[in-house]
Amino acid sequence: MSTPLWEARADLLVVGTGVAGLTAALRARELGLRVLVVTKAAAEDGNTRWAQGGVAVVLPDEHDADDTADTIELHVRDTLVAGAGLCDEAAVEAIIAGGPAAVTRLRERGAVFDPAATGGLARTREGGHSAFRVVHAGGDATGAEVERALLAAASDGRVPVLENHIAVDAVRTPLGQVCGLLVLDGNGVPGVLGAPAVLLASGGLGQLYQATSNPEVATGDGLALALRAGAVAADVEFVQFHPTVLYTGRGARGRCPLVTEAVRGEGAVLVDATGARVMRGVHPLEDLAPRDVVAAAITRHMAAGPGGVDDHVFLDATGISDFARRFPTVHAACLAAGVDPAGRPIPVAPAAHFACGGVVSDVDGRTGVTGLYAAGEVARTGLHGANRLASNSLLEGLVVGTRAAEAVAADLALGVLARPSASVAVAVGLPTAPVADRDSLQRVMSRYAAIGRDAEGLAVVGSVLDLSTADRRLDSRQLVEDAALTVAARALIAAAAEREESRGCHVRTDFTERDDARWQRGQVVRLNPSGQPVLADPAVARGVA
Repeated sequence: MSTPLWEARADLLVVGTGVAGLTAALRARELGLRVLVVTKAAAEDGNTRWAQGGVAVVLPDEHDADDTADTIELHVRDTLVAGAGLCDEAAVEAIIAGGPAAVTRLRERGAVFDPAATGGLARTREGGHSAFRVVHAGGDATGAEVERALLAAASDGRVPVLENHIAVDAVRTPLGQVCGLLVLDGNGVPGVLGAPAVLLASGGLGQLYQATSNPEVATGDGLALALRAGAVAADVEFVQFHPTVLYTGRGARGRCPLVTEAVRGEGAVLVDATGARVMRGVHPLEDLAPRDVVAAAITRHMAAGPGGVDDHVFLDATGISDFARRFPTVHAACLAAGVDPAGRPIPVAPAAHFACGGVVSDVDGRTGVTGLYAAGEVARTGLHGANRLASNSLLEGLVVGTRAAEAVAADLALGVLARPSASVAVAVGLPTAPVADRDSLQRVMSRYAAIGRDAEGLAVVGSVLDLSTADRRLDSRQLVEDAALTVAARALIAAAAEREESRGCHVRTDFTERDDARWQRGQVVRLNPSGQPVLADPAVARGVA
């Protein structure tokens, strides 16, 4: 056991500096709480800044002149349709209804959205949306603007951020209440942060796959930490693959440049190497179908190899006037790859993008473990169901981040959280956990657990993980991350193998139909006493609709 060498205290620890974490920290500070934000990299290195499209929100007083018919009810309906029967309708209604106030607060904190020529805010439409309701900033740099504004507000509001510190494990009382975090600093020195409330806002798990739109920090750390603390997860089999990342060559690895869905919202269409439309006849919305539909259609189309091209298709945006002004981020990425979108179609392919499931929590961020909260992509609130509606993620982070901070303040006032002890560092040591070889894990997950899964392939993943896994003491950032990826992969394949149907992001080639009679419910995953992810009893799962 390695005894922590240093200790610090707060009322609330926030893990992550993305939209959910910083929004929560700022609101908690406004409520008078002592807040400490922890991030394993630099404050600006999270996933939020890579979000291109925008924030899906209905702002009644900010409509374009030609778009006055949108309503919160329509946004709710679109979200439920995209979620393919697995959304929690009450959660959807609460989060979407909270959107206007959350975006207003964000603007008050300094975020600047693109104005419309006719007054109000400019809006675009993305896949699955029935209206132009996605507000954006910098053309296609919404996440970067949101992150800039929140980091500036945190600095101005004196919210301390502890950079280059990775959260390893939750510290718990003998009764199982969370009362702090065990962390490693940038030199691998262990320390303890004591607090009666810990909010996980650590993002997703895109690094499970070889190609992803996510940055290198998206390794599922928060999911693994929550499971080890006794929380449960749900819907982990539903990993959304963005239909269009920039194709830069066969075997591309790591973070791939995103080609925002808003490009299709502005009129671009998917074609194959022969010029044939990919989405024609596939869905009534064609190129603006929900992401799971488009990504699966592209995958099927590539398998046929039209024109001799079997690893990408093309996005024809040549009809979009002033593309460079409207989509400067995409334009720059294309030019760097030698493609001029004004002159020829953009080569694109699907890549891992967003975890629709995660740590089970309510819309106030509360999990089933006292003192542990979750918000943002790491959480499973029920908003996304089996497939996330485009641009609902920044919305969720803003709304649930705010609500979670308010829930922590309320729980502290009610005295339901753990009372601080003289020291939380006593008898706390670095844990040991199964760690798989990351390269082997990413390779088999990409081959057998991406779009198009079957029982045989998922069994292969399990076998490879078993053969490449060894118990290691988590005494470095890399080992903490690799242990998290190992637990996340095992949780995903357990749930994916059990769900014998195709629904949303989960596509089974051996069970191609949706089966509402058996599977219109979430699956709950927990850790067994030996630390392995297992499916909870179906009776428990029925409570996660």
